[in-house]
Amino acid sequence: MHSFTKPFLYLFSFLSTTVLAQPRTDAFLKDLLSKNSHPVFQKVMQHPDDYRMQIIYTKIDRDKNNTPSFTNYYFRVDSTEYFNPASTVKLPLALLALDKLNSLKNPKLTKFTAMQFDSSYSGQTKEWTDKTAQNGYPSIAHLIKKAFLVSENDPYSRMYEFVGQAGINRTLHAKGYLDTRITHRFVRMTAEENRHTNAVRFIDESGKLIYSQPAAYNQDPFDFSRTAKLGKGYYAKDSLIHDPFNFTERNKFPLESFQQVLQSVMFPRSVPVRQRFNLMPDDYQFLHQYLSQLPGETNYPKYDASQYYDTYVKFFFMDSLHHELPKGVRVFNKVGWAYGFLTDASYVVDFTNKIEYMLTATLYANSDGILNDDKYEYESIGYPFLYQLGQTIYQHELKRRRTHTPDLRAFVIPYEKRINDNRPLVKDVDN
Repeated sequence: MHSFTKPFLYLFSFLSTTVLAQPRTDAFLKDLLSKNSHPVFQKVMQHPDDYRMQIIYTKIDRDKNNTPSFTNYYFRVDSTEYFNPASTVKLPLALLALDKLNSLKNPKLTKFTAMQFDSSYSGQTKEWTDKTAQNGYPSIAHLIKKAFLVSENDPYSRMYEFVGQAGINRTLHAKGYLDTRITHRFVRMTAEENRHTNAVRFIDESGKLIYSQPAAYNQDPFDFSRTAKLGKGYYAKDSLIHDPFNFTERNKFPLESFQQVLQSVMFPRSVPVRQRFNLMPDDYQFLHQYLSQLPGETNYPKYDASQYYDTYVKFFFMDSLHHELPKGVRVFNKVGWAYGFLTDASYVVDFTNKIEYMLTATLYANSDGILNDDKYEYESIGYPFLYQLGQTIYQHELKRRRTHTPDLRAFVIPYEKRINDNRPLVKDVDN
C-alpha cells in the first residue's frame, strides 16, 4: 500500500518510482481480485505475465472538510515493461494544447477560436474546415471533444501539430513524467516527418488572422536505449515478418504516469504545482464535461448513438451485454486500444450511492503473438476482463465504509441534450 498525503512526499515517491521503476504488487489488491471467480478474469489473473497486465486502484477518502486523500494499490505495476499506450496519449495532448494556448496570453485566443492547419512538409495534410463543428472550423475545444467522446485519431494528430514534438516532450518531462515520450502522430509517417509540425493559424469569425504559428522542427534527441520488442511476428502490408514487432521508437506512457495525469485534471490541488498543467477554471469544467459526457448526448459532433453507445469508451463498465452505465454513475476517463493492448484510466463517481474512486489498468490480449493481423482477443478476453475488474472494484467500493461521506457536487455537470435535427449522424470515424 502506498499512501500519499503531503505534496513533497508524493512528488518524491512519484519521481522515484518513475525513474527506478520496480514492479509492485500490494497484497490487499491481490486478495481483493482473487475473490472474483469469473472464468475469463481468473484466466488472466493466473497468468498476468502473459497478459502483461498492470492495475492501479486508487482509494479516495475525504476528511471533515471534504478534502480528498489518495491511497494507491498496485498489481504488477512496472514502468519498464512496455505497453502500447494507443489513444491514452490523447489525454496529455489535450492538456498540453490548452496549456500552450493559455501560455500565449492572447485575449482573442480561446479554446473555441477557429484554427486552420497548413501542409508545411512531406506527409502533412491541410485541415481548414470541420463540418462536424458548429462553426464549421477546427478549434482546440472541438478537437478535444472528438478525442474524448469516441477517441477519434485526427484530433490527436492536430493537437500534436499545434503543441509541437519538442514542446510536448519538454513539458511532460518538466512536470516529472520522465519515462513518457510522444514521438508520432496517428498517421503513417517517417520519424523525420514526425519531427516536423505544420504551420497553424487562428482566425476570427470574419476569417481575419488573429495568430499565426510557423512550421516547427524538433531538434531534441530521444532516448531509445531501452528496447521494446513484442510478439513473434507481424504483418507488413500482406507479408508476415517472423521477427518481434519493434516498439522502441513508438509512444510510451507508463500506467502510473497515465493515472497521475488524470488525477491532475480531476484533483489538481492533490498533486504538486509542478505536475499541474496551465489550465483555467473553465478549462477544468470543459475537460470534466467531455471526459464524462456520452456520445449520444452530444450535438457537435452528432455521433450515431447506436454505434457509439454509452459505454463505448468506458471499458470498466462495458462488455457485450452492458452498453449503459449504472444509474447515477459517471465515468471521467480516457481509453486506448491497439496492437492487442487495452488500457483505461478512470475516475468513477456514483452520485446515488455517494462513492468515488480511480481505477487504471492495461492488458495485452494477443495469444498468437502476431501483431498487425487484427486478430486480437478484445471480445473474448480483453473487454470481459476489464469489465470484471471494474465490477470487482465498484462492488467493493459500494460496500466500503467511509468516515466521511464525500460531497460530490463539484462533479455534477449540466450535460448536453441531443437535439433532433436533420443533420446526418457521424459514423465510422477513424479511432
